[in-house]
Amino acid sequence: MRPVHIMLAVLVTAVWGVNFVVIDVGLGHFPPLLFSALRFLVAALPAVFFVGRPKVAWKWIVAVGLVLGVAKFGLLFIGMSQGMPAGLSSLVLQVQAAFTAVVATTVLGERLGGVRLLGMGVALAGIVVAAIDEGSGGPLLGFSLTVGAAACWGVSNVLTRRAAPPDALNFMVWVSVVPVLPLLALSLLFEGPARDAEALAGFDWGGAGALVYVAWISTVFGFGAWGMLLRRYPASSVAPFSLLVPVFGMSSAALLLGESVTALRWCAAALLVGGVAVTSLSRPAAPAPMPEAGTRPLAAGLSG
Repeated sequence: MRPVHIMLAVLVTAVWGVNFVVIDVGLGHFPPLLFSALRFLVAALPAVFFVGRPKVAWKWIVAVGLVLGVAKFGLLFIGMSQGMPAGLSSLVLQVQAAFTAVVATTVLGERLGGVRLLGMGVALAGIVVAAIDEGSGGPLLGFSLTVGAAACWGVSNVLTRRAAPPDALNFMVWVSVVPVLPLLALSLLFEGPARDAEALAGFDWGGAGALVYVAWISTVFGFGAWGMLLRRYPASSVAPFSLLVPVFGMSSAALLLGESVTALRWCAAALLVGGVAVTSLSRPAAPAPMPEAGTRPLAAGLSG
């Protein structure tokens, strides 16, 4: 990769890592489901006028929109609102690589070789260590919801691979349209009209800044730049940079939010990042179905 593109890849992972801190800030202004809905509303509606018509079938856009947008982000935002630390969230979500491998085995017929199984085992050991650390000083509900978000992310990764979108930004913008109404409906049902109205009435610069960051900087810029890199270089060259996301996430949370990083958490980080690296970078034992000619499947999205 050219040096300028290496710097761009590092910048995107930094943006996605800091995104967890911004989500934490945004949750101080909005209920979690409403915040998630507004994130997709702000990201999608202006952008659809610039990216053109969808370039994959609507069934894939709707499926990924519901699994990634509603389930994954809904669970993540609720988990963080229940006390899951921002830095730990950025780390635990990376276990999506193991979930992706399991779902790909079931749906795409890939076989898990010994190296990938080893990587998954190491990553899951990291989750266990992180759960022990969180259980000693934080709410296990938020931790469990974040693991559930990672599982939904794994499912959406496989759906995205089946869709094989030729344009990452176009695909993500149209996917972002799907969750808006379901998330708004869920917010009204579970968070209540009064709470939503109070949050919107108290809309201020802090809430606006959080929305702009998670919608435009993390989603539109992040996925657009990542998609450009994937069009220029093999996924095997771009994907390893994703391992920097929890590094930026945990360090920015410690610096900006004052989150402590215990010895157990560093151990969990080493196991998770190492396991994800082995799982993500090793080849499947049998080749998966290839996408249509001229397309390249997206690497897993990384932002919170």
